[in-house]
Amino acid sequence: MENQRLFLIIGIAIIGIMLFKNWGDFQAQTDKKPNIEKSGRPSISKESSNDNKKVVDGNNNDSVADVKKSSATDSKKISNDVSKASPTDRPSLTKNRPAVRSGAFIKSESKGRIKITTDVFSIEIDKLGADIRQVDLLKYSVSKNDKSPFRIMLDKSSRYYVTESGFDMDKGLDFMAPATFRKSTYTTTTQNNYQLENGKNSVSVDFVWTSSNGVKVVKTFTFFRGRYDINVKYKVINHSKKVWFGAMFQQITRAQYADSGQSMFLPTYMGGAIHTKEEGYEKFDFSEIKENDMLTRKDLESTEEAWVAMLQHYFVGAWILSKEDLKKHTKVRVFSSYDATRVFYSLVMRWTPKEIKPGNEQEFSARFYVGPKDQVKMGELAKGLDLTVDYGILSIISKLLFWLLTMFHSVIGNWGFAIILLTILVKGIFFKLSATSYRSMAKMRKLNPRMKQLKERHGDNRQAYSMAIQEMFKKEKVNPLGGCLPILVQIPVFIALYWVLLESVELRQAPFIFWIQDLSTKDPFFILPILMGVTMFLQHKLNPPQLDPMQQKIMMALPIVFTVFFMFFSSGLVLYWLVNNILSISQQWYITKQTTGEENLFS
Repeated sequence: MENQRLFLIIGIAIIGIMLFKNWGDFQAQTDKKPNIEKSGRPSISKESSNDNKKVVDGNNNDSVADVKKSSATDSKKISNDVSKASPTDRPSLTKNRPAVRSGAFIKSESKGRIKITTDVFSIEIDKLGADIRQVDLLKYSVSKNDKSPFRIMLDKSSRYYVTESGFDMDKGLDFMAPATFRKSTYTTTTQNNYQLENGKNSVSVDFVWTSSNGVKVVKTFTFFRGRYDINVKYKVINHSKKVWFGAMFQQITRAQYADSGQSMFLPTYMGGAIHTKEEGYEKFDFSEIKENDMLTRKDLESTEEAWVAMLQHYFVGAWILSKEDLKKHTKVRVFSSYDATRVFYSLVMRWTPKEIKPGNEQEFSARFYVGPKDQVKMGELAKGLDLTVDYGILSIISKLLFWLLTMFHSVIGNWGFAIILLTILVKGIFFKLSATSYRSMAKMRKLNPRMKQLKERHGDNRQAYSMAIQEMFKKEKVNPLGGCLPILVQIPVFIALYWVLLESVELRQAPFIFWIQDLSTKDPFFILPILMGVTMFLQHKLNPPQLDPMQQKIMMALPIVFTVFFMFFSSGLVLYWLVNNILSISQQWYITKQTTGEENLFS
């Protein structure tokens, strides 16, 4: 029994450390503020300015000259591949190319917006670059009190989050080359608003750009009914007299700011992620990039299964490359860049440069997903995209529990009752293990008077007392760890279920009953946490009393401590713990009564 209490105390300590760490992470995200001088502009130190001239490649620091040299080598390789074209037909590479583009590349100007509305989106695309600058998710409101659509993307500096795609107009592999093509102004029809009409399953919008020498680019966005993936197709028609070179890119750029969907006690991941066939799924935390205060890049080659994404609680934005268009030497680069007030983080994916001869044309395509972390739909779109719902190392168990949860919801139609049924099912699976644990604890409770007598008999002779206790356990066939080991076996399942309830977007603003109208937020009246604290107190009364006075005080304080913690947890999580405690009390009360024969177990 002493060991069991020790395990519990250790567990409490671990929880406290984790909460303190999460609090620090949360503060780090919310307190990202620049140093403002009297002029109102951020002060930039010489050290910070110099850092912008550096490049990080893995763990090595390379000078700007080294990067230029590397870029020149890459350009030479590409040039050899397209040697059939005459020298006069090849566009010249920009000289003195900067290794790092400053924050100025973040486009704040506009050439007019086109608005597209579907059943799930309200999207604004700027004619400058023909890029998405604002996205409202019509089926997800800001909160229960604010019914306006959740705005996931916009181009305001305080909450900057946009996507760009197009071509870098050079034949090299240097990502940091000035891309004047990105600032080109596209034309559309005179129509400024597009609506997905009733009876139709898609709506397409064409943006056209034509160069002075006759190269025509048609960028087509196709939006689908009931879907959050957008098809982006490029058609390049070379009407010029020269060979056209261009490398397609997809880019997501955002600022770091506090995620409205998280709390101090339950912070969730906000940052970047990529997936390739070679490396699999890999996350890039904002803090890791900012620690270096300089460019961070990661170059990979892939032939399939490539995407880049920006993650936040419940939602994700991701560029997905099709297997048909994805070729070798695709580069995935992660870098940070400063604007006037904040740090902007970008994920960039760049294709192998292509050659289109005069009179020819070629098509390129990719998909952009922006919306909820729907595991089923994202899993169908691209391999590994469902991993953005981060269940950690217990994802196999979590996915099974999530599937069961959705099955219950499909029958009942209420996520709260689905959580209750899932809790009952999990408790039923571990019924025998729990019975073993409670039976062992009941035997310890029955032996408690004899343990008190032994303690009084041996006084301060701890060695004699310990030997007497072991002899008694052996004689009565009681295993002091018997109540602890079955509980340890269940811990992975409980942790997996915890992450399911925390990460699933389906529970966002999902009502239960009465005052619980959002299972993803805390109980507004703290009724569930208080009830959970009461059940913890009742469980404590069922357990064998602790002989040590200090440990008795600790055990008595635990229900209060956990009640305070759970006041800030989501209602869905507290509901799970409350139901689990009620079931545990019922089973433990029955077993303890049968074992000890006591009438009043809660006295």
